[in-house]
Amino acid sequence: MTGSGNGFKMVIYDCDGVMFDSIEANFAFYRRVMDHMGMVLDWDDPDVIRIIHTFANREVMNHFFRDEAERERAISYAGCIDYRSLIPLMKMEEGFRETLDELRGRLGLAVCTNRSTSIDAVLEEFGLSEYFSFVMTAAKSPFPKPHPEPLLRILGHFSLSADDVIFVGDSAVDSQAAAAAGVPFVAYKSDLPGIARIDRHEDILGLVGIR
Repeated sequence: MTGSGNGFKMVIYDCDGVMFDSIEANFAFYRRVMDHMGMVLDWDDPDVIRIIHTFANREVMNHFFRDEAERERAISYAGCIDYRSLIPLMKMEEGFRETLDELRGRLGLAVCTNRSTSIDAVLEEFGLSEYFSFVMTAAKSPFPKPHPEPLLRILGHFSLSADDVIFVGDSAVDSQAAAAAGVPFVAYKSDLPGIARIDRHEDILGLVGIR
């Protein structure tokens, strides 16, 4: 990990909405769960979209299933869904791989996602596993984003300070986690508060001093 011209040593990426357009896959996953449980959701409700697309699975289940027995049944069924069948519904964001190619060897690369076990299959399917030296998931922490613990775990793993990294995210969950961890936040295709907003992945290269 050599570091960039601007002093950054690592770029940390959120997954959904940043690395991939995955809304269709996430909808399909939770639609299966809700159909199985006989629950009807308004899939046009922005709050429903926000919850299923940004929060960890257990937080989503806690929100929609207040009864413990129902929640456990939903979690059990969700665990039987093979997420690999939904990966074809995902699209990698334009320019992402090319940006990783320029960053690799100059800065460390990590993922901080509220996905659990599905992220490994996603990275493998898209040929991205080799780029990231650490993948932090909701399965590895009792406190998923917006709690700062996942980001702090990454910093601790590499013995980095908060100012050594930038975190690229697209949701309030990401922004809140970064703020709580003291990590500089870059908003991807959103107007969330941070050190910068980018609309293209290659824009990160200028922020870290590579271009």
